[in-house]
Amino acid sequence: MIFERLRLWIDSVSRPGPEAMAVDEWLLETAEIPVLRIYRWAGDWASIGYFGEIAVGRALFPGMGLVRRWTGGGMVDHRADWTYTVVAPQGEPLGNLRGGESYGRIHAALAETLLAEGIGARLSGGEGLTKAALCFENPVRHDLLGTESGKIAGAGQRRSRQGLLHQGSVAVPCGEHSVSRSRAEDFARRISRTWEHFSWMPVAEEIALRVDRRYGRAEWTNRR
Repeated sequence: MIFERLRLWIDSVSRPGPEAMAVDEWLLETAEIPVLRIYRWAGDWASIGYFGEIAVGRALFPGMGLVRRWTGGGMVDHRADWTYTVVAPQGEPLGNLRGGESYGRIHAALAETLLAEGIGARLSGGEGLTKAALCFENPVRHDLLGTESGKIAGAGQRRSRQGLLHQGSVAVPCGEHSVSRSRAEDFARRISRTWEHFSWMPVAEEIALRVDRRYGRAEWTNRR
């Protein structure tokens, strides 16, 4: 098990890109025990990794909303994915692992979750590395590969004084709320010895401040 205790938050609010990223940052700074957040996007959004090139993003996703993540990784189309975040507060053993190790442990549990659904999934050894800007066209080590469809899950991470932020995307969406909930609960069981449903209501002013300060600013989105 990765954690001893976990809170599962199936966020019922569909959020635009800047707000979705602001909520993840807020969780990293305030969570006292590990959190698994499952969430949806309001509108057509793609996210760009911290080091991604904005010009490439605009070329790949014309007419879509673009938000720059605080984590690394490639560019992700969120119109038809299953998006999740894992927050490990400072002091959790996961945060002391090297990036590849923490990434691999979370994805190993995710692979088991997808396999239980009947979806073929295995950890990549990095043999298919392409250096493409699109996340799902560049399977790095410890990403998840499907049986025939190439890469099906990727993520980006960031470490800070508050802990570890892992933002992940699965290119096998859940069409029904009940299916998404079932996947979330199974994933929670596979990463934590005990877990509980929990729901946050972030203070709107706090999230708006983070949007204004970072994710909604042109200077942040266009920084590269």
